[in-house]
Amino acid sequence: MKKYKRRIADQMLDRKLLGKGAVLIEGAKWCGKTTTAEQTAKSVLYMSDSEKTAQYQELADISPSQLLKGDAPRLIDEWQLAPKLWDAIRFEVDHRDDLGQFILTGSAVPPSMDEVKHTGTGRFAWLKMRPMSLYESGESNGSVSLEDLFAKRGDVSGTNSVSLEQLAFAVCRGGWPRATTLSGAVALEQAYDYYDAVVNADASRVDGVRRDPERVKRLLRIYARHQGTQAAITTICEDMAANEATRPDADTITSYVNALKKIFVIEDMPAWNPNLRSKTAVRTSDTRYFVDPSIAVAALGIGPDDLLDDLKTFGLLFETLCIRDLRVFAESLGGAVYHYRDSFGLECDAVVHLRNGSYGLIEIKLGGEKLIDEGAKNLMRFTEKIDTEKMKPPAFQMVLTGAGDFAYLRKDGVLVVPIGCLKN
Repeated sequence: MKKYKRRIADQMLDRKLLGKGAVLIEGAKWCGKTTTAEQTAKSVLYMSDSEKTAQYQELADISPSQLLKGDAPRLIDEWQLAPKLWDAIRFEVDHRDDLGQFILTGSAVPPSMDEVKHTGTGRFAWLKMRPMSLYESGESNGSVSLEDLFAKRGDVSGTNSVSLEQLAFAVCRGGWPRATTLSGAVALEQAYDYYDAVVNADASRVDGVRRDPERVKRLLRIYARHQGTQAAITTICEDMAANEATRPDADTITSYVNALKKIFVIEDMPAWNPNLRSKTAVRTSDTRYFVDPSIAVAALGIGPDDLLDDLKTFGLLFETLCIRDLRVFAESLGGAVYHYRDSFGLECDAVVHLRNGSYGLIEIKLGGEKLIDEGAKNLMRFTEKIDTEKMKPPAFQMVLTGAGDFAYLRKDGVLVVPIGCLKN
């Protein structure tokens, strides 16, 4: 049995159990929800046990409290197979009058909430898990802490040991926990297996609406090409029309996109709207991203060598990897990641914004001094536009890179940090 790799979600789960009676862990299929929950649970009910599922479902209808007996926290895995358990857990939490009683996990297919009578407000906490960051998979040494950057603790220093070749492999392999324990072609195949499951089953199972697998494939491929952009649905429809006999309407494509969002395949990034010194129109369109870069790799049918031969595509998918890691880190700090773009074309790839109003500005560049200089100058221009009389100045400005041997502070105050050095 492979040794469990600690997840950032482990500490988040422990913290949420201290404040709520039950915690629901959500996230993409294969991202490690059940395995993480098992590390904390003191007893487990596997609803998907093929020999007992029918019995468990019958008990959920007749006497759900029987299924909830066990040492706390009790893990109810694949709880959505018996949605009535939700209200039973809520009732049990109320009557036990204690915290940290239950952990719920489920597949990427959302449950039918028609039978649920109570939202669970005040009793349930939600925890979103994503595929592993490079720090969790062991490729980043974590010498630069995002939390420390917000707290402005000490000097920034670190040595990056992730080569460009290793980074290309990590982009294609993705952060799927099982894949990180494998090597070579076998590790790379895991993302293709995930992609096949989405195309052939999950995109239709999500809401019971039959979706054409070939259309799902085309949509995923087009989405992959639009990673990191604010491409409108109409643009995606036009790209789809080039490969179909009849032009798909926007409502149809929107339904496909929404289905993929529900199963955490797609996770677009909202726009950030700061207080600015001048009246500048801020673009509010979401930026297109997959939850993991390997999904785009599988959709495009490419591999590490293809990325090394096409640095433009490599750069786009490297950005998706960085956004994945920043989201994992930001969420552990009580924050979220946004994108900025205004009517003058000024952009910032990522804004990590915490609940206390602190924020950091990040440009993502695969590498090279010219691109790093370009990113630093862009950050300086953006900072000058922010009205610091109405909001805090940025806690830091960072160029997050793929290539590069060291993490350091430039003379202009901009940090340069390789992704192979970053942690939460």
